[in-house]
Amino acid sequence: MATSSYCDGVRRRDFLKLGVVGMSGMNLANYFRLAEAGEVRAGKAKAAIFINLAGGPSHMDTFDLKPDAPKEFRGEFDPIETSVPGIQISEHLPKLAQCADKFALLRGVSHSLAAHDLGSQYLNTGNRPIPSLQFPGYGSVIAKEMSGPRDLPPFVAIPNTPQIPGYLGVEYSPFNTTRPPVANQRFSVRGITLGQGMTIEDIEKRRNLLKSLDTTFKGFEEQSDLVNGLDKFSQRAYDIISSSRSRNAFDISKESPSITGLFNEKPFAQSCLLATRLVENGVRFVTVSSGGWDTHVQNFDALKTRQLPDLDSAISGLFTSLAHKGLLESTVVCVTGEFGRTPKINVNAGRDHYPRAMFVLMGGGGINGGQVIGASDDKAMGPASGDGITPDQVAASFYHALGIDVQKEYQTTTGRPIAIARYGTVIKELFA
Repeated sequence: MATSSYCDGVRRRDFLKLGVVGMSGMNLANYFRLAEAGEVRAGKAKAAIFINLAGGPSHMDTFDLKPDAPKEFRGEFDPIETSVPGIQISEHLPKLAQCADKFALLRGVSHSLAAHDLGSQYLNTGNRPIPSLQFPGYGSVIAKEMSGPRDLPPFVAIPNTPQIPGYLGVEYSPFNTTRPPVANQRFSVRGITLGQGMTIEDIEKRRNLLKSLDTTFKGFEEQSDLVNGLDKFSQRAYDIISSSRSRNAFDISKESPSITGLFNEKPFAQSCLLATRLVENGVRFVTVSSGGWDTHVQNFDALKTRQLPDLDSAISGLFTSLAHKGLLESTVVCVTGEFGRTPKINVNAGRDHYPRAMFVLMGGGGINGGQVIGASDDKAMGPASGDGITPDQVAASFYHALGIDVQKEYQTTTGRPIAIARYGTVIKELFA
């Protein structure tokens, strides 16, 4: 999965990395210490999977084709029929076309933030970014609202994520795997799988030493919300690293051939396979990030040779495997980038940043699949009518599937009350 810099010179957020449990000590604990900080039916989901297509995928070449638009807009790809009459998507997404009944397609999703980082913040939090406050990502809110097994991380990012805990504090930071799994191999997550010959007894000795050292700073800790939060991470780290269930949850080599056969062997697809295994074992929120969508140059070649085949296998495998495992109704899935791309093709056979129109896929968790909600105009330049669907509405619907009220208020460390997603309203058609 691509991890290069974006076109605007801004690197993706410097994602935190888990250290190796080895000669340098129990670095999973260090990771937790240093982590960045009524009108529709009730939500059914017990877990969530969020797919972040970093870079901004072209809506016109994936899920919102305009075959009747002028040549300089419509591009090189043709639409194909899906398993749902009347719904068409790109010819390079044949597997997704066959499972279109399992997800809802949102078209005409629109905002105005054309920079990667700002658009990513908006789509990963459901709140338009402001300079004075860092909003928590979906995973942090879900980790706070939905309790899970003590010996499993509540919020897992494969391999990393732009989502941060924001004003919720480091206690709700993501657990980054730092790399994707490899097909047909036992996945060794650094910090969960013990390395360098380390045993649980070795970890216990080091943990006791850390406890003794912590006593020295007890007076300071009592006055610091940050340190108290970090200490909670240290305890959670120990619970996870000493758990056989946690190691089993990350081991995709234990999946049956009937499930692994739904995914190709590329990193993106294998990451989605791992996501299904994690929620099956009790993890509440998993996010998978896959880059390479910033196609200013040779958009069509990049999409048809690399991006769309990978997307097709990964997301079709995700929805189909969740259904086969009996988990689709209890797991809500959201697939999106930070914006769409310009309807008019540029001189480099590419498409540029374009937040006025984009797509989002949503499924599972009580969401009615097999439908299109919203629309873009005849050239996919913006919503067909009104303001279209906002990221705030997507967030409210995502949370609603989990039974989380976005108008619930948290307090910042300064006592400021903040709603989870202040301007979010549920998209009723998803659940009606």
